[in-house]
Amino acid sequence: MREFKDKLAKEGKLIEIERSVGSKYEVASICAELEGRENKKPIFFHAVDGKHKVIMNLLYGREILAELLGTSSAELAPILSKIPNEGKVKIIEDSSTKEVVKEPNLNELPILTYFRGDGGAYITGGVVVAELDGVRNASIHRLMVLDEKRLAARLVPSRHLYKMHREAIERGEELKVGIAIGVDPLVLLAASTRVPPGKEFEYASALKNLSLKKPEKEGLVELFKLSNGVAIPHAEFALEGFIGEERAKEGPFLDITGTYDRIREEPVITLTKMYHRKDPIYHAILPSGGEHKLLMGMPYEPLIFRAVERVARVKNVFLTEGGCCYLHAVVQIKKEREGEAKNAIVAAFAAHPSLKSVVVVDSDIDIFSSKDVEYAIATRVRWNEDVVFIPGAKGSSLDPSTKNGLTTKLGIDATMELGEEKRYERVVV
Repeated sequence: MREFKDKLAKEGKLIEIERSVGSKYEVASICAELEGRENKKPIFFHAVDGKHKVIMNLLYGREILAELLGTSSAELAPILSKIPNEGKVKIIEDSSTKEVVKEPNLNELPILTYFRGDGGAYITGGVVVAELDGVRNASIHRLMVLDEKRLAARLVPSRHLYKMHREAIERGEELKVGIAIGVDPLVLLAASTRVPPGKEFEYASALKNLSLKKPEKEGLVELFKLSNGVAIPHAEFALEGFIGEERAKEGPFLDITGTYDRIREEPVITLTKMYHRKDPIYHAILPSGGEHKLLMGMPYEPLIFRAVERVARVKNVFLTEGGCCYLHAVVQIKKEREGEAKNAIVAAFAAHPSLKSVVVVDSDIDIFSSKDVEYAIATRVRWNEDVVFIPGAKGSSLDPSTKNGLTTKLGIDATMELGEEKRYERVVV
């Protein structure tokens, strides 16, 4: 991450705040204000609480990610849908993360409190790594500070880390974990992506291969072992510990929709050791900000792409900003048979269960333009024929309109009728 930050600074793509600012509310307020401007850039704070270095908005949007991967923002879903879950991972003995090793004390980290309704200070950019039965998982979870050695971790049921923890507890064991803060941006993306169990770092290696301009080079992800045996990627900070049977209240937390997620009883991570680089840089993700939405939503686009590819000639997929980059999707296809658009709707919902609506459009529609998508709906939809309702479906827990966890999902076939394309032809004025 540090090398990426230095590269951004040299290219004039980094906003630097040199004055002292507070970790409670002030940093988040500055980040939110700057993110709202047109010239979005990563933000580097030199003196949080007078002494700590903090970077935010590191992957602020599709443009910076596309630049990292050597492609365009419009081609992210098609390109990423072809990335294999295989790559080169190497376990090494040492790491610059181990420059300072000490007893854990979360009070020494510039952990931010973002908004006044938050349940406490939260680690938002930490990659949690666990290993069980030879399978390694890396994923990002919000972590609420309970005291200097304990964190409440939001573990979503059905996700891999949740299952690993449940399995360990059923065996009467604790699940050993490591938390890496301030990692390579492509490792961060890989940890946010739904890949086969244990393949996150291999996927990160494949992403590195894509980003390298010279084909003879090979992307490599290096991991090093903590004293508890868990192997994690190089980072600015590392926290070592375990998840046992203890649970604590976690929340409220402002999530991707800009509304508060509820308080739950969640597992507690108890820390046993802390590591960091000399003069470390802490990475924080603004809740409901651009980086949060990119990392949480965009990785579903290639999953939807691959699912739709099985039933139609898919061209592109986009999770819209108005849908919080998570709840609403536009799928672009080259329709060859009637009925394919409805099959694409079903495939999209299956690939991303939190989706609330899907609009399927033709290849002449710009899916990144809400105006163009609305035009397709206005001119190519017969409401009595082209709309699919799925009532009583499980919705996203982050959607405040769900009732008892249920919602009605909506699919719209906004494609032209085959054989009648002339009738739909747009005249360029």
